[in-house]
Amino acid sequence: MKWIHVVSATVLFGTGIGTAFYMFMANRRGNASEIYSAARTVVLADFIFTAPSAIVQLVTGVMLVQIAGYSFSDLWVWLSLILYVFAGACWLPVIALQFRMRDLAKTASDTGEPLPDHFRTLDRWWIVLGSLAFPALLIVLFLMVFKPTS
Repeated sequence: MKWIHVVSATVLFGTGIGTAFYMFMANRRGNASEIYSAARTVVLADFIFTAPSAIVQLVTGVMLVQIAGYSFSDLWVWLSLILYVFAGACWLPVIALQFRMRDLAKTASDTGEPLPDHFRTLDRWWIVLGSLAFPALLIVLFLMVFKPTS
């Protein structure tokens, strides 16, 4: 169970940071065809890797707390759960933003028109939400490894 939990944490972090970097760089270059390609790949990776690993993380984490005899009232456990839910609450809108950004980039690429101004607004929200979620998950990782008692 612990091995599955650690592997899923690795997949969650690796895929998350890798796809975020890939899409961030494509968005900075501003080429609609490149953005469409990146966003299409990122959306797919989120469904193949990120979403399943996020679910496995929660399930195995809860099981490990119970198996190891920890209490859900332990500081590190409930703080981890709160931060995990917070990160998820940031990530779910990111998925919707990625779909919308992908679609806008496809339209711009297909028509030869520039990306609409609204794309930049979506991109800013994508960055803000990801910038909130990622540190929250880093703290969860810290808490999971070190299990501070106070």
